[in-house]
Amino acid sequence: MTITSNAVWTTEEVSLCGATLRVRKRGTGPALHLLHHEIGTLESLPLYESLAQRFTVYLPSHPGYDGSERPAWLRSVRDVAVMYQAMVASREVGPVNLVGLGFGGWIAAEMATMSPQAFRRVVLVGAMGIKPKQGEILDQALLSYIAYVRAGFEDQTAFDRVYGADPSTPQLEQWDLNREMTFRIAWKPYMYNPALPHLLGGVRSPTLVVWGRGDKVVPLECGEEYARAIPGSRLSVVETCGHFVDMERPDALVKLISEFAAGS
Repeated sequence: MTITSNAVWTTEEVSLCGATLRVRKRGTGPALHLLHHEIGTLESLPLYESLAQRFTVYLPSHPGYDGSERPAWLRSVRDVAVMYQAMVASREVGPVNLVGLGFGGWIAAEMATMSPQAFRRVVLVGAMGIKPKQGEILDQALLSYIAYVRAGFEDQTAFDRVYGADPSTPQLEQWDLNREMTFRIAWKPYMYNPALPHLLGGVRSPTLVVWGRGDKVVPLECGEEYARAIPGSRLSVVETCGHFVDMERPDALVKLISEFAAGS
């Protein structure tokens, strides 16, 4: 295990299931595991900084994404969920809060079905994983890297604020690598698990489902289905916002997570 300083964050190389994962950590307070989108994540975002004022935030890079090793055997999103279950268990910090963003929300949902009472609170934000009955999950294979990410923002000035009007070549290269890994583990069927809706009824961790009203990547109907399927869960819709609630409306999302996690 190697830990290097990164300003107020630490970066840890974690050996797990025969692979090395990159995990960043910051903050004090209750443990919160935050699972990022399939496009990967920037090193720092306002959401992360705000949550780290309230929680001890663990931000792993999914296997095969953003500097984490790509296991040759990895073939499904549920495989990733099992790896993360092992990581959470190894820390022995008791029940933790689990927040999943988009693709990370799908992973979080799979984790919750595996350990129905293991998590103190679960927050699913624009989660993939459920097939819509009416619409479609946006197929990123049909779009350029920039067009796909832009489709996740209702307000295009928010994209420009996060990535710049003209994203850098290293950013485009990383989106390319992450996209290839996504296709490897979530292509057939694309971005959903047909078994998941049937398994969610066993979840017992208190769950909040958050969706952007203008989500063009994962239809709002998927959020409604998550809320129906998970006992006792509720759906909170963020207005004037697309798929990337964490980047477009970080203050609203921090408020929702903090208030939900503060519940008894």
